[in-house]
Amino acid sequence: MESITKNRQSVEAVRTMVTRAYGPDEVCEAGEDWVSELSDGWFNVVYRIRLRSGARVALKIAPPPDVEVMTYERGAMATELEALRLIREHTKVPVPEVDFADRTHEVCDADYFFMTYVDADNLNSVSDSLATAESDAYAEALGAVTRELNTIPGPAFGPLSGQGDSTWRAAFLRMVGELLGDGERCGVVVPHGYDVIRDVVAAHADSLDEVTEPRFVEWDLWPGNCMVRDGRIVAIIDHERAFYGDPLMEFGFAGTESSAYGDATAFTRGYGHRPCTSAERIRRRLYNLHLALVQVIETDFRAHTGTEQYDWACERLRETLALLGGPAH
Repeated sequence: MESITKNRQSVEAVRTMVTRAYGPDEVCEAGEDWVSELSDGWFNVVYRIRLRSGARVALKIAPPPDVEVMTYERGAMATELEALRLIREHTKVPVPEVDFADRTHEVCDADYFFMTYVDADNLNSVSDSLATAESDAYAEALGAVTRELNTIPGPAFGPLSGQGDSTWRAAFLRMVGELLGDGERCGVVVPHGYDVIRDVVAAHADSLDEVTEPRFVEWDLWPGNCMVRDGRIVAIIDHERAFYGDPLMEFGFAGTESSAYGDATAFTRGYGHRPCTSAERIRRRLYNLHLALVQVIETDFRAHTGTEQYDWACERLRETLALLGGPAH
């Protein structure tokens, strides 16, 4: 996926980063096919690197400092590193091991880190080739993984590090407010306008008060961030959007209120979630609204040349607003 947030580096710069992380003896000779870009990501550039010892690792680099990102994406690499630490310390969910992280900007203009390379298939890339039973099995497994992640408690609602909020209502309203501010600042056109969205969210904010315990929320745990091999999940990747909040905000539940995000039956079965209450359904619709806003507004920040994602996400925003009692199409 192409995006202006991908901070591509020269071969020599990557060589210097490898030297700093693993030492000069692990740097391959010039001319060898030892580095290649992995193209599946949407935000950070990721390289697959073969060390001189033969080991394979992955290098992930944050966006360039002169490229504007959305408010919630600032410091995203620090969030990912903290998420990986939490997941390894508190769960058995498989994630890559961090070998080295550098935030000095001495050899690169942005944060970067090296991690173990996961030799497996991206679930999203193989989904079309799977039988229904296989797809359901993976969805159930993803539900179980998500539930385990959600067992990690947080000190407050909001970011994994730094200042949080004492209530989920305050944290979620801030998240939506930052999104709307990003969109307005960049002149992104949203269906029905920004004031209508603010009014609809405010009208249903009481439903957020039911959430009283901050829990780790991966949020971006869709099949594209799930690595599989031999019928099982072997790693979860891309943790830069994690926060402490309501587990119902996990992506796997999106389909419970919109079939456009897929059938959530197998996921919820694997998660062990009972049918949603009326208040939970309202919250999930608010979370679908938040998700659609992200998908609409990020197309401007990524400088997408096509309108496919924007058009699709605008339709999701319209349908969710209607479900929440807002304007119809």
